[in-house]
Amino acid sequence: MEASGRSFGDGGRIVETAFRVRYAETDAMGVVHHTSYLVWFEVGRTEYTRAVGLPYREVEDVGVRLVVVEACAQFHRPARYDDLVVVRTTVGEGTKATLTFRYEVRLQWDGTLLVSGHTVHAATDLSGRVQRMPERVRAALTGRAPP
Repeated sequence: MEASGRSFGDGGRIVETAFRVRYAETDAMGVVHHTSYLVWFEVGRTEYTRAVGLPYREVEDVGVRLVVVEACAQFHRPARYDDLVVVRTTVGEGTKATLTFRYEVRLQWDGTLLVSGHTVHAATDLSGRVQRMPERVRAALTGRAPP
């Protein structure tokens, strides 16, 4: 599959997660409910961290939480019950305390773009106070060596 013509991926690592749309994720017409896409973004994000060698559980084990502070989704075409879809996930830059995950949800068989979006995550300590993103975490997720 090709990435869209926009800045998605910016040359960085893209992790693809494929699955079939489940009945519980749809409305009475068999169309995926809009809230399901945020859950799919989380699936993509979880698989991304695992694929880059830093499962989210390990991020939490060092006392860091990556709290969602912004979520955005643009709906292009509906997904339907039993479709095979792929969530494409990549990481963009952020601030000293944040990272942005970008997503595309596409039909697996022809690459049709269904939804695009992003989530911004702030690093916090266990009590919820924002902190600088640990360089080890940032380097693993962005694929860039720490300074």
